[in-house]
Amino acid sequence: MNIRDLKYAVAVAELNHFGRAAEACRVSQPALSGQIRKLEAHLGVVLFERTNKSVAVTPVGEEIIALGRELLEVVERIEMTAAAHTDPLAGSLRLGMIHTIGPYLAPLLLPSIRRSLPKIDLQISEDVTATLEDRLIAGDLDAALIATPVVEPRLTEIALYDEPFWVALPHGHRLEHSEEIDVLDIATDELLLLGDGHCLSDQVLSFCTKKPGKKPTSRTQQTSLTTILALVGAGAGVTLVPAMSLMGPWVTDSGIAMRREKSGLAGRAVRLVFRKSFPRQAVLEKLADIVCAILPDTVSPERR
Repeated sequence: MNIRDLKYAVAVAELNHFGRAAEACRVSQPALSGQIRKLEAHLGVVLFERTNKSVAVTPVGEEIIALGRELLEVVERIEMTAAAHTDPLAGSLRLGMIHTIGPYLAPLLLPSIRRSLPKIDLQISEDVTATLEDRLIAGDLDAALIATPVVEPRLTEIALYDEPFWVALPHGHRLEHSEEIDVLDIATDELLLLGDGHCLSDQVLSFCTKKPGKKPTSRTQQTSLTTILALVGAGAGVTLVPAMSLMGPWVTDSGIAMRREKSGLAGRAVRLVFRKSFPRQAVLEKLADIVCAILPDTVSPERR
């Protein structure tokens, strides 16, 4: 049994297809199928039920492949540890971002990475906070940009920046005449927020219900911030947006009035989160410096 055969088996289990697994592993399908048959013969069990139209993992295959994933993660950590001692600022870097950070930070970050870390192959993916944390723990990501404190003991963080929220309201709204708006003056039943799983919604609702007697109600939408803003522009309600989003094209000619938040309550702290065991922390320190150097003046970097 060797590491290569385990990689093949894990790929088939994840893709449910021998041909796609072979393509992902950059090997011919007959070669991949042959190696998996050898692995099954060596173990004395059948890992996959095969038909002409489908492939399914057997019960014992589920157990073995789960162990194989753990072993492959250890192998990857061994390789990364070795690479970190040669050039920690080279190789791939898998970075996750929450949906309310990625669209605004990524366009600024990628050119800076190419200039400052030319040997890094940056791979960015977006998801909600809970999923990003799960992927970090599983080793599917190297680091993630999130806006909530770390509670998982296997993870740690680097503080990046503090970001205020701005109030987005439709033209003609009763508060439009104000240069600044206190979140406590916003009626919670007119709030338009992202759906469950988005930390931005929980944060905004917590700010807007600090006044005694205010009920934690809102209208959540299973959609994107872009769509929420389109609804605001159509007069359907009010929302709060992170300051970085003010660089987006939606700010002009959208039917939306933008106002600073007056109380100072509404905002978030963005951090770079990663596993404590991640061996290439030097590249994450460099990444944190790059992020803080490219921030607009609407946010306050923690690293100077």
